[in-house]
Amino acid sequence: MSLTSRGRSVVAAVVVVGAVSATMSMRAAEHEGTVTFNRDVLPVLQKNCQSCHRPGDIAPMSFLTYKDTRPWARAMKTAVTSRQMPPWFADPAYGHFANDKRLSDADIQTIAAWADGGATEGDAKDKPAPVVFQEGWGLKPDMVIEMPKDVDLPANGTINYKYILVKANFPEDRWVVAADLRPGNPEAVHHMRAIVRPPGSDWMKNAEYGVAYEQGDKSMGRQADGTDLLGKFNPGLGAQDFSEFESAKFVPKGSDIVFNMHYTATGKPATDRSRLALVFAKQPPKLRYFTHDGPTAFNLAIPPNEGRVEVVSEMTATADTQLVYLQPHMHLRGKDYEVRLIYPSGKTETVFKAKWDFNWQLGYDFAEPVAIPKGTRIIGIAHFDNSTANKFNPDPNKTVFWGPQNWEEMQNCFMSFLIDPNLKDPRTLFRPSGPSLLPRGASGPSLASLTGPSASSAP
Repeated sequence: MSLTSRGRSVVAAVVVVGAVSATMSMRAAEHEGTVTFNRDVLPVLQKNCQSCHRPGDIAPMSFLTYKDTRPWARAMKTAVTSRQMPPWFADPAYGHFANDKRLSDADIQTIAAWADGGATEGDAKDKPAPVVFQEGWGLKPDMVIEMPKDVDLPANGTINYKYILVKANFPEDRWVVAADLRPGNPEAVHHMRAIVRPPGSDWMKNAEYGVAYEQGDKSMGRQADGTDLLGKFNPGLGAQDFSEFESAKFVPKGSDIVFNMHYTATGKPATDRSRLALVFAKQPPKLRYFTHDGPTAFNLAIPPNEGRVEVVSEMTATADTQLVYLQPHMHLRGKDYEVRLIYPSGKTETVFKAKWDFNWQLGYDFAEPVAIPKGTRIIGIAHFDNSTANKFNPDPNKTVFWGPQNWEEMQNCFMSFLIDPNLKDPRTLFRPSGPSLLPRGASGPSLASLTGPSASSAP
């Protein structure tokens, strides 16, 4: 938000320290009074904060009203001036993203000046109209799919990943333009996915609806071709929109939904019954929005007591496509993640680079699609801290391998692409390559394992 001049009279400036605070004081002085909540702060909160900071959502406090927000004024200043909030980790030098959550300098100055000036409410007539949120959702759903019964969770100990098959009753082919996945028990659900299981799939064909299965159970089978990731829940992710480029997700008639759940014990017996909300397209889209697991390092190895371990994964495009979204995935030892493209010409380009925070597993929507010509190698480059300097490290004295639990590690990046709606099996668009095909070593694999023109251009 840009503060506008409301007259030549100037009130006493907010007394603060440093050049940045001095700028805040000058901007506050542009008003015929102090910076107020109703006129100046509330529009910023509506645009950037209230989607999480409202009753029933992920944030622990609400910023819908002055009464709710006022006690947090000083904490808000600290959070925004340090850029801890809103959470956003992408390096602005690489890629442009439509969902960039960073506050502008002017917005930060507004909140800081408000906190320093007494955090006043201001005139009620200055308030913008309230944002209308759909109760319980980040969108207005056309269909809600809920687990048919509670999943029982133990008070303590490890909870293995759960897979719950849910009958969806899709009477016809559907194009989905948005999805929102919400936990029934936010304390117990760390993250989850909703996966389309098309009719005729062998995956979980012997499973009973509503029963929580674990990987390796004979009723599970192997996830087969034709599946697609329909929705995700991670801290800070929110509802997902698939319509930006005249695109949508495809759900075949007769499909079911598999809820893939990562639970954590809360210290007391608990239950969960999570839900998925969908918004349907009014007409068929020009392009299909398809989500792939991305380059994946099943062969990763992270040695003990190492502060910066590089792990590289790779996949190659087998046809022309366009990249529109990505979401890195690691666990507690993750530090940062980069996506590098190696084009058939040999040219190398970094399209994404970001810090990693396990507590905020964000997704990044490209402002414009990134062309991926056939033969392009998509490289995922991650770094891990397996040392005692990492305060979140479960055990710095062990070599870490791929695994689903938090004390193990993963290295992949969920990626969404725009593809031809008539393509029967979009999973054939990519194949693992390069480092992802190597046997597991003592560490890595690292950039040194890359071959071809990219090896000489790697930093």
